[in-house]
Amino acid sequence: MTWLWPSFLYLLILIPLLIVVYILILRRRQRFAVRYSSLALVRDALPRRSWLRQHLPFIFFLLALTGLIVALARPVNVISVPAGKATIILTIDVSRSMCSTDIKPTRIQAAENAALSFIQRQSSNTQIGLVAFSSFAELIQPPTNDRNLLDAAVKSLLVGRRTAIGSGILAALDAIASVDKNVAPSITDSNPGIEPAPVPKGAYVPDIIVLLTDGVNNTGPLPLDAAQQAEDRGVRVYTIGFGTPNGSEFAMCQSDSEYGFSGGGFGGGFGFGGGGFGGGFGGFQRGIDDATLKQVAAMTGGAYYSASSAGELQNVFKSLPTYLIMKHETTEISVFFTAFGAVLAALAIVLALLWHPLP
Repeated sequence: MTWLWPSFLYLLILIPLLIVVYILILRRRQRFAVRYSSLALVRDALPRRSWLRQHLPFIFFLLALTGLIVALARPVNVISVPAGKATIILTIDVSRSMCSTDIKPTRIQAAENAALSFIQRQSSNTQIGLVAFSSFAELIQPPTNDRNLLDAAVKSLLVGRRTAIGSGILAALDAIASVDKNVAPSITDSNPGIEPAPVPKGAYVPDIIVLLTDGVNNTGPLPLDAAQQAEDRGVRVYTIGFGTPNGSEFAMCQSDSEYGFSGGGFGGGFGFGGGGFGGGFGGFQRGIDDATLKQVAAMTGGAYYSASSAGELQNVFKSLPTYLIMKHETTEISVFFTAFGAVLAALAIVLALLWHPLP
């Protein structure tokens, strides 16, 4: 259970204060009470339930006040239900290091093959979109059910320079926002706006981002800042670190052969920024920022996967929890606390009038 207006819970401090006031009033009355010579006579004169009759109305009043204060804080309960329709945004790193041949035939081709197989396994109710990122991120294919369009989009991927993981997450968020009115677009320097109120903790929309990278963020927004926006919108991000520990030399990618090494490809130009530390022309180290990818997944409610071969990547895509994507609806339950408080308040008044009638 979470709260929409948790600051109202500070009013609960009134409960112990009222108890203190109540005790002080009782002691004040005792000072002016008639004193008897024998306390035993007093005990015999009092009914057996005198203590209960004296204090029970006040106890009910305190419980009623507690219930009403809790209702003011607007408690909500998060319920998981199957999503009738879901959107998956495949967000793929197309930095230059994806041309490495440590995973045959190349990392980028192995990633494309795994993505194509993943697309074919999804149900017709699942919309899939494709975002590619290197020095910037771009929506290659808006969410669609058309598998032919998706296949063509995956096969058209070209490599660029550098690695903008944060930009990839934000572009995927915008792709989801274009088809789900419950998800607000991302906030960036070029697209300023007002951040939406964060969804209750544990609540998620039926849309997920699957992000694959072989490198470390080295341009654009920080991945954790982008992940915070995803978390605030209830969008889960599943991250995949792809590559072998030692890396290898890279082959000519499609962008190299078609446009020339210095001119074309997604992200424009050659560059060596996307994959690792130290490799120069001899190859790329794995250089995956596993810690950040794990944090991104943990913050948003997703999961992190590691793959160092084409077969492992295929298994990762198969294990993604897309067979039954759940959406998390929030149901406000303040009405129950309001009713609880109202009933106890009425009961306290009735008992007070019955046991302590006004003169």
